[in-house]
This record gives sequence, C-alpha cells and structure tokens, in this order.
Amino acid sequence: MFAVIETCGKQYKVSEGDIVFVEKLNVAEGEKVTFDKVLAVSGEQFVVGAPYVDGASVVANVVKNGKAKKIYVLKYKAKKNEKKKIGHRQDYTKIQIEKIVG
Repeated sequence: MFAVIETCGKQYKVSEGDIVFVEKLNVAEGEKVTFDKVLAVSGEQFVVGAPYVDGASVVANVVKNGKAKKIYVLKYKAKKNEKKKIGHRQDYTKIQIEKIVG
C-alpha cells in the first residue's frame, strides 16, 4: 500500500515504514504530524483524488530536524575580475511514515 502526499509544494510517494526527507516543518522531534493533502491512495483499489482524496490521511513521526550538506555556487563575470563564492544549506525534516488511512 502506498500514497502520494503533497507538502511544501512538493509531492512524495510514501509507504508505511518509509523514511522521507521533506522541507522544514514547524514540528519538534518526536511529535506526530498528519498530512491531509493526499493525492492518491493504493490499497485494495487505486483511488485518485480531484484534487485530494476525501477521508485519506498519512500519519508520520518526526525523527529529526536538520540541515542538508552545503552546496557551493560560484558567480563569475568574465573580464571584470569579479568572482563570488556563495554557500547554502537547506533545512529539512526527516520523517518516518507510520500509517496510511484511506
């Protein structure tokens, strides 16, 4: 059984027991979070919502809040002797899917 959920403007295909890295949520570690925006659910039948499936939800446990590995962006302008190195670390929330209802 799997479900397709939408959170933070992105879609994720999840099954029970999966560990997923999503954009930062304002939830503390160890708490449960419920996703109500379920786009599709696969069980006995495959149900697709328009846009969301009625009565479907996904319950997950927040494992960790953290920052991803640093990426570097180099800005360079030719013939101007101008270089700039910029780093960025994206915040994330690591969740474990516990239950798919629907």
